[in-house]
Amino acid sequence: MIVYFSGTGNSRYCAKLLADRLGDRLADSVPFIRDGIAAELFSDTPWVFVAPTYAWQLPRAFVRFLESGSFNGIREAWFLMTCGSEAGAPEGHNRALCAAKGLRYRGTLPVVMPENYIALFSAPQPEQAGQIIAAARPALEHAAALIREDRDFPPIRAGVLDRLKSGPVNALFYRFYVKDKPFTVSDACVGCGKCTRDCPLGNISLREGRPVWGGHCTHCMACICGCPAAAIEYGKISRGKPRYQCPEYPG
Repeated sequence: MIVYFSGTGNSRYCAKLLADRLGDRLADSVPFIRDGIAAELFSDTPWVFVAPTYAWQLPRAFVRFLESGSFNGIREAWFLMTCGSEAGAPEGHNRALCAAKGLRYRGTLPVVMPENYIALFSAPQPEQAGQIIAAARPALEHAAALIREDRDFPPIRAGVLDRLKSGPVNALFYRFYVKDKPFTVSDACVGCGKCTRDCPLGNISLREGRPVWGGHCTHCMACICGCPAAAIEYGKISRGKPRYQCPEYPG
């Protein structure tokens, strides 16, 4: 079973491609996360966990989903992490997650997809984003082949800086930077509510037709990148930056 964290769509795209190549089923973790339900899933095919990279680790919301859920049946588990450039050194944490759930860890594969974290970086223009997605296809095809052949993903070559990013920097980043207070909405807002539906944590509500953030954001950027009116900003950092949402997998 391919279990993924949908967010702004990169992971959904990769998960759907893998499911297509492996003839497997899909399970989106977001409904469980949003509703606070512990997943009880069974699979007679390998577990493949697909998620974005947040501060050089799996998103904490996805980690909590894995920790609280039951994953029965086959005990083999592969991880695929989408990233804007690199994933740091997440393998130790992912291996520990598997050990805690009684799963056999089969490796973590970082796959570069278009950047969407406009609270810090810049997203690509549509043409460039398409090129990045096309360049990611061979890595995804290779991932499917390795899983089909029951082979481990190759180990990530991680140095001291990578381990620092995935360790202390990750903790500091969540503590001091992952906040929703900088989000603002302009008069361009039409009150469509798409941001409330897109938020994987259910952190956004409409008040008098305008979005209000509830204080437990995961910084997925689904609200700001998915706003059809481009009415949402993240302080001054996002001003003038292109928004990116991954297209649906065409297969």
